[in-house]
Amino acid sequence: MNNPLKRGLGRGLSSLIGDVGPNLSNNKISISSIVRSKYQPRKSFNKISLEELTSSIKERGIIQPIVVRKSNDQNNKFEIIAGERRWLAAQNAGLHEVPVVVVEADDLKSLEFAIVENVQRNDLNPIEEAEGYKRLIDEFSYDQEKVAKFIGKSRAHITNCLRLLSLPKDVIILIKEEKLSQGHAKILVGLENSLFIAKKIIEKKLSVRQSETLVRSLKSTKKLKSIIKDPNLRDLEVNLQDKTGIKAFIKNKKNNSGFLTFEYKDLDQLNRLIMVIKANY
Repeated sequence: MNNPLKRGLGRGLSSLIGDVGPNLSNNKISISSIVRSKYQPRKSFNKISLEELTSSIKERGIIQPIVVRKSNDQNNKFEIIAGERRWLAAQNAGLHEVPVVVVEADDLKSLEFAIVENVQRNDLNPIEEAEGYKRLIDEFSYDQEKVAKFIGKSRAHITNCLRLLSLPKDVIILIKEEKLSQGHAKILVGLENSLFIAKKIIEKKLSVRQSETLVRSLKSTKKLKSIIKDPNLRDLEVNLQDKTGIKAFIKNKKNNSGFLTFEYKDLDQLNRLIMVIKANY
């Protein structure tokens, strides 16, 4: 016979619960005996959505049990594996007890539960999702291929998610605050002026396609500026490269201040540059 509890939790969670099936039990326990999980990837909860769930719980109670495990850190406490939003809404609704599924799960299983539930419900912002995948990789020795198979997403999706974590901190905050979508965020990865462009996208309320056009136009402008560099400066760059064997860049400002940069590829080139400077100056 099919277990109705498993069907209600969705395919991914059902599979995970099946892994610890012999240890599964269903109870009602006090809200005060439940604590949030340190492995919960979700950090923020939409206020309106939480209020709607609170109203639903007041009307019909909690239909889907909260998945918990015994806390390793606090005696007589249970740590949430899946269902923190239901737990918060139940508190707001004034409930004293909530239905739970108690499972025996280690830290890895706890993180897997939390990620699967949130990804299936599309509850995570892109940064929270990426941070969840990164924890599987950093703390539990997953690789991107294994994460992709486990979550049921493509390898490219996992890679693109993880790349978002390379964005500047200020841009990451804008994504967490849902001021930028995942589509917008992907465009910004690898750009030196990503924060500037992010603010333009928000200010002008640009779509993803419009944002791509903006990035292309800025790149074209930058390329054009480099093309029309003062020919005297270009001659100096070529002359320096001929003497040192290393690519040189000169940036001259309007007040004739600026900087000179050498781009070396390895330590041999660096040592050669140092020798040329010492020999001549």
